[in-house]
Amino acid sequence: MNTMGKPEAGAASGLQVLQPSGWPQPKGYANGIASEGRLVVTGGVVGWDVTGRFADGFVAQVRQTLENIVAILAEGGAQPDHLVRLTWYVVDMDEYVSNLKALGKAYREVVGTHYPSMALVQVVRLVEPSARVEIEATAVVPR
Repeated sequence: MNTMGKPEAGAASGLQVLQPSGWPQPKGYANGIASEGRLVVTGGVVGWDVTGRFADGFVAQVRQTLENIVAILAEGGAQPDHLVRLTWYVVDMDEYVSNLKALGKAYREVVGTHYPSMALVQVVRLVEPSARVEIEATAVVPR
């Protein structure tokens, strides 16, 4: 139950969404999540395929990045609904903002409707020159 007495999204996977009373409901992310269990983390994941080729375009790179994160989580016995945090690094904030609808669609198709805590940071560049986005993920697999 949250502070408003409503069941928490993700409760089945052992997560408690932290939503302070009176705060506006976030769209596409959570303000905070509490969980207990085995931690699974990724490094900075980019939108390349198994051959090292980058997807063409920002949204396509985000989709591939999310697919890569889901594959890494699976290796650690985690699923997308175990995610507690995503940190996004983008080279162009305007590119992100102008693609919100398509990004939301890609996110839901790959991750589903579970929205962990998220941060979004614009950076000057990423290590891989062709990368438009890099995402770090943290998941907690319930005990």
